Amino acid sequence: MKDTLNKEEKTEESPETQWAISLEWLDSNRRSAAMLISEHLCHDCTSKLSPEKKQPSPEELISIIQKCCSNHPDFISHRLPVMESVFRLFLGNGNKAMRLDEMVQQLSQLRGGDSYRTPREALLRLLKNDRYYGLQEMVP
Repeated sequence: MKDTLNKEEKTEESPETQWAISLEWLDSNRRSAAMLISEHLCHDCTSKLSPEKKQPSPEELISIIQKCCSNHPDFISHRLPVMESVFRLFLGNGNKAMRLDEMVQQLSQLRGGDSYRTPREALLRLLKNDRYYGLQEMVP
């Protein structure tokens, strides 16, 4: 994963700026990436995890979600809070970095065309103030 930037370093976003979940940020802020991510597993995938076995890494959990859980029709919907939808968007795409415009377009499609709830400027403000999901700007 590319290095993250300090969110306060830049006041404007360049068109090349990309975002992703920073597992390093979560770890350095005493947030369990594995726990946060595992909460998004579907029922079938959760039941396959065995308490006796070693728990999957955050990267393995993201892969599981990408292959199975994100394919459920209600994985991302208009009923979810915007930031929850953004986090799930990254889980569903394998945590590949995305530009803001890509996020807005995909969220609008996945949330049933509710782009009025996720205008570009509002989403950027939410991303820059995230202290829960570990969404960070990535160095291009």
